[in-house]
Amino acid sequence: MPPIALDVRLASGNSSVATASPGLLIEPDSQASETDSEDEASSTRSVTSSIFNHIVENGRRYHRYREGSYVFPNDEIELERLDLQNEMLKFVFGGRVHFAPLRNPKKVLDIGTGTGIWPMEMSELYPNCDITGTDLSPIQPELVPDNVHFLVDDASEEDWLYSRNTFDYIHTRMLLGAFEDFREIIRKGFRYMKRGGYMESQELYSTLYCDDGTMPDSWPFQQWAQKIDDASMSLGRPLRIANKLKRWYEEAGFVDVQEHVFKLPVNPWPRETHYKDIGRMCELCWSDGIQGFTLAYFSRVLGWSKEEIEVYLVNVRKSLKDRRVHAYHKVYV
Repeated sequence: MPPIALDVRLASGNSSVATASPGLLIEPDSQASETDSEDEASSTRSVTSSIFNHIVENGRRYHRYREGSYVFPNDEIELERLDLQNEMLKFVFGGRVHFAPLRNPKKVLDIGTGTGIWPMEMSELYPNCDITGTDLSPIQPELVPDNVHFLVDDASEEDWLYSRNTFDYIHTRMLLGAFEDFREIIRKGFRYMKRGGYMESQELYSTLYCDDGTMPDSWPFQQWAQKIDDASMSLGRPLRIANKLKRWYEEAGFVDVQEHVFKLPVNPWPRETHYKDIGRMCELCWSDGIQGFTLAYFSRVLGWSKEEIEVYLVNVRKSLKDRRVHAYHKVYV
């Protein structure tokens, strides 16, 4: 039996997972105001000391290993946002850490592990499983469960650190803009996974959606998103990969590939409590992260100064709080 790529398999019965099909409309809260702020080793094999000498640019800290290949910061501000993002996605997914129907896995790999919170949560579920998280930045905690290991590694390298047919499960999350060709990551995942294993990706699609015509082309957050997308394409590391994952998995040789789509309101504009809570967390993630998302793209690609960027972001941040615009992103899992 060949390896299986699982995007989402929903539990039956009283599962609290709320999926959103493309045709499902989220009803806006008629009581919402415009802002309503109150509601709201120079190689992967040998880690040398130079890897810990992070780059500081425009007042934010970035990774040293493979410098410049990942455009988002790795400082404390971003680490706190990443942990908030993890909690938000768990809420979106009904508390699930993964969707693959794992049965006593022995070896698990998390690519782009960030703060390492996902492997540590997995270790609680599978205490007898060896779980490895890899990242360009050595920013993970030192005190971790015995079955969790972190490595500085670049998944874009042709050969990974492991023997082929090693892993029962490979996990990726929110790696948009991190690779020149995410298809290569999927192909390598197929190569390094045991027969009958699973690979699962959870990705935000960066395009904004609106079902009721309340998002004008002049909305500053929409215009910002387009500039970011253009800059990512100029760097050759596209953001819009999520909607292509199912096809890429199938082309790599995976079978039984499933796909489900979740909606993430950008702020608490929905009426339904579940989506309103997601919107609150999402708005906070954007507010805390938008400077870090913007600085490298705008300064390296567009040639803007930090001062110009900060002035530009004033209206973008303000527009994020506008409950009259019923915008959302999609997360493909």
